[in-house]
Amino acid sequence: MSSAVAAGGAALRRCIACAPAVFAAEHWGRNPLLTRAAELSGPFTDLLDAAAVDELVSARGLRTPFLRMAKDGTVLPGSAFTRGGGAGAAIGDQAADDRVLAAIDDGATLVLQALHRTWPPLVDFGTRLAAELGHPVQINAYITPPQNTGFAPHYDVHDVFVLQVSGGKRWVIHEPVIVDPLADQPWEKRRPAVAARAAEPPLIDTVLAPGDALYLPRGTVHAAAATGQTSIHLTVGIHPVTRYHLVRQLLEGAQHDPALRASLPIASDLADPAVLAPHLADTVAALHAYLDRADAGELAAGIGRLLMRQTRPEPLGPLAQLAAVETLTATTSLRLRTGVRVQLVAGADELALRLLDRTIELAATDDRAVKTLLAGAPFVPADLPGLDAEGQLALARQLLRAGVIVPV
Repeated sequence: MSSAVAAGGAALRRCIACAPAVFAAEHWGRNPLLTRAAELSGPFTDLLDAAAVDELVSARGLRTPFLRMAKDGTVLPGSAFTRGGGAGAAIGDQAADDRVLAAIDDGATLVLQALHRTWPPLVDFGTRLAAELGHPVQINAYITPPQNTGFAPHYDVHDVFVLQVSGGKRWVIHEPVIVDPLADQPWEKRRPAVAARAAEPPLIDTVLAPGDALYLPRGTVHAAAATGQTSIHLTVGIHPVTRYHLVRQLLEGAQHDPALRASLPIASDLADPAVLAPHLADTVAALHAYLDRADAGELAAGIGRLLMRQTRPEPLGPLAQLAAVETLTATTSLRLRTGVRVQLVAGADELALRLLDRTIELAATDDRAVKTLLAGAPFVPADLPGLDAEGQLALARQLLRAGVIVPV
């Protein structure tokens, strides 16, 4: 459990009423959790509401795949709700508000995808939740007209929090047909099994009202239908780092072991199990020896690179950053950018910060100061140890320009 969750996890606590430690031990990746609005701190309309949906569709220039639509379990073609953007926007797949209106009026569900990238309140919420959980987060919104179903029974390959914003939606939940499915094990490959499971008595059958929240571990079979009003809900998807990710890291490292790169012999039928058996035994033995030497530090660095690729830090304003550089003083309040992931590379005569797509070279004398700011607490340049006043300001300016730190 991340330190942020252990400390209370304000974003997570918007989704659950139990203690974060209880959620981690009893529900995360294990069991659904239904939480009613009366147990939570307030409604979710500050994150998204009907006016925000209208603005996103009509005034933000959304393109596919940032929106899609479905009706009665069938995904509609993009041409049904998009068109060209007109003068100065020569693209053919921008949201057409009148077509979206017609489709919703005809019973289709509108899905606004990746709102953790496009809608500021959800950008902030998603960034904070990902930092608390230590796993990447995505956020979609589902807008379903009364008495309609957007998608057939299915399961997701990521965990989700469902946050009901307005209207009501009936959720019918069933046990998984595959536990902890991976990204390449989608429900479409198991349609008959999913349909059969959906015909069984449900695990949960309930209507979510505004302010209610529901947690579903990946693989949980579910279907939802709006009740008597247009339903708006957020699906907060958590893409977990799994043990299989560790396996893949181990296999990537195995290529550096000569014993595991050796060619199998020629002049033999390797498709014959009897011929292959001794070579398999030798390979398994070499693999065991390699695994016994596996280094947690190397694996952590690999997982860190994965999280860098999949997790977006909090937004920053390029012009605001440059202005902060120009006005920086020894007492300017600064902090580590929320959600930024860096790897500190420290050697006898080198110091560097590795980011997603670049490396920041630093002076070896910056070591103590860098470790101080990476600890996460707010600071001022004058607090940075091991440097004189000029060095403190120089380091702060360098990391402001790199987007590693931001003004408080």
